[in-house]
Amino acid sequence: MRIRLMLGCALCVSMAAGVFVAPALAQLQDGTPGNLNTGRLSAGRGGRGKNRPPSGPTPHLPDGRVNLGPIPGEKGVWEGNAGATLATNRPGGLDNPSMYLPTNLKISEVPFLPWARAVYEYRQTSTTKDDPHVKCKPSGGPRMFHTPYGFEFLDMQEEKRIYIVGVGGPHTWRVIYMDGRSHPKDLDPTFAGHSVGHFEGDSLVVDTVGFNEKFWLTREGIPLTERLHLIERFTRTDHDDLKYEATIDDPGAYSATWTGGWWIRWQPDAELYEYVCQDNNRDVKHMYGGPRE
Repeated sequence: MRIRLMLGCALCVSMAAGVFVAPALAQLQDGTPGNLNTGRLSAGRGGRGKNRPPSGPTPHLPDGRVNLGPIPGEKGVWEGNAGATLATNRPGGLDNPSMYLPTNLKISEVPFLPWARAVYEYRQTSTTKDDPHVKCKPSGGPRMFHTPYGFEFLDMQEEKRIYIVGVGGPHTWRVIYMDGRSHPKDLDPTFAGHSVGHFEGDSLVVDTVGFNEKFWLTREGIPLTERLHLIERFTRTDHDDLKYEATIDDPGAYSATWTGGWWIRWQPDAELYEYVCQDNNRDVKHMYGGPRE
C-alpha cells in the first residue's frame, strides 16, 4: 500500500522585502508552542490563526505506526517558519525564537571550530544573498525543512522507502531507506546524502551521511563538511504539532556534537503545487541582505 505523507512549510515573507519575524509566543509545559500564527501558506483558510481549535491526538496507521500525513478524508501539509533554525541567532538576524525547542543553544554556545565560526560570522554580513539555495542549488539536511512552499513525504511501504520531495527547494529530493540496510562505505558526496531510517514510537529517526559542502546547513549559514553525520528525529506529538530535532556530529566543523530544532505546525486544507527554480538566477539582489540597486 502506498501512503502519501505530506509535510509542508511556508514562509510568510516577501523575498523582495525581507524576512518575517514573529513575536515571542508562550510555550506549553511540554515545550509545544502555544497559539502559533506564523509561517502560514495563506491567510484565512482552514481555521488558522488565533482561534485555531485545540489539536486532536496523534494519528496512527492501521499497523500502529505514527501517521505523519493527513488522516483519511482530510488534506494538509506541514508548515515552516522564516527564522526557524538550530540555534538562537543574534538580535536582528534570521530568527524566530517562538518556534525553537527550549533546549536549543545560543549561537555563541555552538561548538564551532575557529574556521567554521569565522565562516558563519562572514555569512551574517550578507544573509540570504549568498545562500546557495537562492541560486537554485538543492537544500540538504535541516535547510530543507525551513524552505518555503512545502515538501511532502511519500511512504512506499512495499519498497521500504520514504521519499521526501521538496517544492520550494530547487531540484531537491531525498530517499530514506527503511529496510535496515547500512550506509555504503564509499559514498560520492551529494546534497542530500545517504539516509536510512526507522521508527521509535511516534518518531521517525533518520541517519544520514555522505553530504557535500555545496549548501548551507541552515538558512542563516551554519556550515558543514563532508564529515557530517546527521541524526534527524520527527515526532508527531499530536495532530497539529511536529517536533523536529537535528543532531550535528561533524568533527570537521565542530569540537563536539550538538543538537537543535524547532516546531512545525500542521497546515489544514493546503496542498503542494509545481515550483520551478531557474538556473542562472538574476534575482539575487532582491534576497534579504542583497544589494538594492
